[in-house]
Amino acid sequence: MHSSPSFIDNECVFHADRCEPLIAAANAGQVELHAVGRHEYPGQNLADGELAGLSSVGYWNANHAQAWGLPEHRNEGIEFTFVDTGQVPVRVEGTASTLHFGECMITRPWQPHQIGDPHVPSGKLIWLILDVGVRLPHQEWSWPSWVVLHPDHLEELTRFLRQNEQHCWKTSAEIGRCFQALAQAASRPIPEGHSVIMVHVNALLLALLEMFRSQRITLEESLTDSQRGVEVFLRDLREICGKPWTIESMAESCGLGSTRFSHHVKLLTNLTPAEYLTECRMDRAQALLKQSPPVAIADVARACGFSSGQYFATAFRKWTGSSPGEWREGKGSGDGT
Repeated sequence: MHSSPSFIDNECVFHADRCEPLIAAANAGQVELHAVGRHEYPGQNLADGELAGLSSVGYWNANHAQAWGLPEHRNEGIEFTFVDTGQVPVRVEGTASTLHFGECMITRPWQPHQIGDPHVPSGKLIWLILDVGVRLPHQEWSWPSWVVLHPDHLEELTRFLRQNEQHCWKTSAEIGRCFQALAQAASRPIPEGHSVIMVHVNALLLALLEMFRSQRITLEESLTDSQRGVEVFLRDLREICGKPWTIESMAESCGLGSTRFSHHVKLLTNLTPAEYLTECRMDRAQALLKQSPPVAIADVARACGFSSGQYFATAFRKWTGSSPGEWREGKGSGDGT
């Protein structure tokens, strides 16, 4: 993932795709790229208030195999990725597959994914990213105001998207036409394509609803409960353990009280939140101590959330039976407790 975060929810940092390899390939003339978006997404930049909730829409067209790909990342919203021609290898939450022409991949904001392995074959890929105001699975979705599906239909579509996490879908001809129209709109100057984008996003969402209905999907309510949100947060905590976390701030990031949060952590890990945080910090400290060239022990302590080098050394010795310096030199007496 990218080292610099693009969006934050409470104290929890999420890494949004900055599409740097794609931008570099476009600048080098390797791919045709057209897009509209905001923040650090590529293409024409949307001003505040323009198509609020639209993070990015666009396409790339590669007429030969490319020696780049988009590394593992997450998006500031739910992403719909459609292969118009060709095919592309993808990976979602560690599971690899191939997205063929006429297929759509759907990823939620909490799902790390990559496009390419890292190479990208020739083909045309179209995407749409809509920010529905969530970063964790149990949070309530809030669609952009210009999404005008009937409230009952929008609620039904939201259930399909929240309560199943199938990644790749074979789509209908209507869905393909909607993506193609969005690609065409993304190549128009701002704000000429705004109305076209709004119309075809709504048409796409309606067509997706029809696709879900026709496939008789089994929904899993457990995917939207608070325990699922805590599970995702704990996965992220290994990356962001250097923050000055407390039980209260961790619980707040999950939208829960401390007691409920602690209950879920115990069920998921058999540890208290403090014990799990310590485990994350020690795992990260050991990884940093293995790096070459060596990272200063004081810097390792700060990166892992310890207020002082002495506190870090004491905690590390208690965890491993060795000082950080001894452990680095291979003199450690244990693997952790």
